[in-house]
Amino acid sequence: MSQFIQLHLLTSYPPANLNRDDLGRPKTAKMGGVDRLRVSSQSLKRTWRMSDLFQDALSGHIGTRTKQIGEGVYEKLVAGGIAEKKAIEWAKQIAGQFGALKKDKDNPLNEVEIEQLVHVSPVEQQGVNELVDKLVAEQRAPEEEELSLLRHEETAADIALFGRMLASKPAYNTEAACQVAHAISVHPVVIEDDYFTAVDDLNDHSVDAGASHIGETGFAAGLFYSYICINKSLLIDNLNGDEALANRAISALTEAASKVAPEGKQNSFGSRAYASYVLAEKGAQQPRSLSVAFLKPVDQHQSEDFATDAITALIGQQQKFDQVYGDCADACYSLNAVTGDGKLAEILDFVTA
Repeated sequence: MSQFIQLHLLTSYPPANLNRDDLGRPKTAKMGGVDRLRVSSQSLKRTWRMSDLFQDALSGHIGTRTKQIGEGVYEKLVAGGIAEKKAIEWAKQIAGQFGALKKDKDNPLNEVEIEQLVHVSPVEQQGVNELVDKLVAEQRAPEEEELSLLRHEETAADIALFGRMLASKPAYNTEAACQVAHAISVHPVVIEDDYFTAVDDLNDHSVDAGASHIGETGFAAGLFYSYICINKSLLIDNLNGDEALANRAISALTEAASKVAPEGKQNSFGSRAYASYVLAEKGAQQPRSLSVAFLKPVDQHQSEDFATDAITALIGQQQKFDQVYGDCADACYSLNAVTGDGKLAEILDFVTA
């Protein structure tokens, strides 16, 4: 039976544009009949995965998501004395193991690029590097058996957590052990516009007193509810039974989700934030989000303390689920930075115990 770890987080961000839509404005969603701020799960996962915190904690066990495997191979082959035409052909043979390649008759070098992003594990990248070094040393083309570069043995914690899909090689797909919901504000929002100007430092205003640039950007502030569900049993399976590495991944993800903010417009807004409240649950029960706690939004006209009201609503919904369904988790632990209760170190111990 699978063991699940669920994380529920409330994080307050000041005026910001954390995650932009195609028009450059903050992403939104309608929930409970009102507009909410939203940060996509894709944005959150990339933010956490690429953070120094996550990278340092799992050094040597982080994959690389890229289209450019073939370009790196080509460059190493050429640097090793392989003729350009041969280098392109050999690079295409190697990169083609990870996905379909682009077609560009006008520029053959572009054909070493994979059409879709592929998440490559450290072991697979090492295999590519070793093969290229061998080809350079022996000045020959790769043999068919040497091109089996994909691996079932997973060592990349981020691939084990968030999964991998290879359309052309489905046998090497990895089912994600972690699901991340879109973060959504617990209250209604109205997107505002920041009208800004930039002034030329060398303009003494004797002739032109105006700004050298005028712009506009959308922003809003919000208290977000975030939900993460980790299937620990599947994560361990994805990592070939390495429970110690699975625990490192769970700990790193929990800390990153609690402390690392999305990167959108950070230089403009400085919207760094830690979670104000974290509820961790674990058990074999069927997981469930607590987002319904905010189907009725926190009322900005009546609430004097959004954070406290949101925490109260979240805890209340957890208790109501337990009342009608029975215990929805075997154990739980919470951190409340509004009241100063709980500790992050104890949360991390709890989720990895």
